Amino acid sequence: MARHSLSLILLFVLLIPFAPAKDKKDILPAYVLDAKTVLVVIDPDAGTSPSNPNENRDAREAVEKALLKWGRFSPAVDVVNADLVISVRRGHGKVASETIGGVPNDRPVYVESSDSTIAFGGHQGTPPPVTSAPSSPRPHPQTEIGSTEDMFVVYRGDTENPLDDPPIWRYSAKDALASPSVPAVAQFQKVLTQTEKELAKQQQKQPKKP
Repeated sequence: MARHSLSLILLFVLLIPFAPAKDKKDILPAYVLDAKTVLVVIDPDAGTSPSNPNENRDAREAVEKALLKWGRFSPAVDVVNADLVISVRRGHGKVASETIGGVPNDRPVYVESSDSTIAFGGHQGTPPPVTSAPSSPRPHPQTEIGSTEDMFVVYRGDTENPLDDPPIWRYSAKDALASPSVPAVAQFQKVLTQTEKELAKQQQKQPKKP
């Protein structure tokens, strides 16, 4: 079933209260600890808000800068070179909102340096897709069904159409993608550190080989 045909199902799912990741003990898969590169993308289902057309691009940039400040991962420019893929989407405070669909969210080619002189690069030509779902060839008004809160969703990279697979971890909260604090990245860092500690405890409990 295509992603865009799930609107009614998503509506019912999103009406169920979602517990933030910080309220439970999350343990990430071991391969996340070995990940070196990360690609941040805008949720392909996210439309463009007429009142704030750059909100999702600004959120992506805020997440990228927070990840660079953390220093754990290097930025990837496409899904082929990404160990992890993070999808971001700003919430509008309501389940259904009027947006413009069919507006490309591809990054233009540019270079931007941070304090550590790390550059973000665009992708010349059409980048490899992150989902197999078809996209609209032209802008059009739509009623967007989505979370009322900001969404930060982590997927495994190094695979074809990673957003078609179940996510590794997700975080949803009001202003979770807001700059400069970007609480979603802080929570992801917290969960990753928690996973490292838990795995270390498990290794300590294993019997030593004679």
